[in-house]
Amino acid sequence: MFMFAQHPLHPSQLFYKSSYSLAFVNIKPVVPGHVLVIPKRRVRRFYELTKDELFDFSLSCQRVAKALEEYYGVRSMSLVIQDGVDAGQTVDHLHMHIMPRRPNDFKKNDDLYVELERIDADNREQRSKESMEKEAMEYRPLFEEGFQI
Repeated sequence: MFMFAQHPLHPSQLFYKSSYSLAFVNIKPVVPGHVLVIPKRRVRRFYELTKDELFDFSLSCQRVAKALEEYYGVRSMSLVIQDGVDAGQTVDHLHMHIMPRRPNDFKKNDDLYVELERIDADNREQRSKESMEKEAMEYRPLFEEGFQI
């Protein structure tokens, strides 16, 4: 089983896997299509990635973002790494938030960051395992080599 820091990732949440990275649906998305990409090896900070992990992580983020942009028919994506506690990182495992953006989805564009900060601070109910599995199943065919858990 893969882990996101201390949080176990159920295989049904995963939709993309490479040599060094994973992508999975978010338990508390800020916008529809908000997903996370992580290195398989638990590292806390971006600079801790090895050269191979960095290349793979970057390529994985690019592939996931492009696929979701096409899937949702949007023209923009927010790609966010909160690298360290002072930058807003709340889970002690490097991760990239990938979020399809739509016109006027926030009153002010930077309100997105306010919402990211509130993900863990508020008492929003977590999505069901079934809801996350359904979303992950929709994304898996977007990657030509298929997906094997």
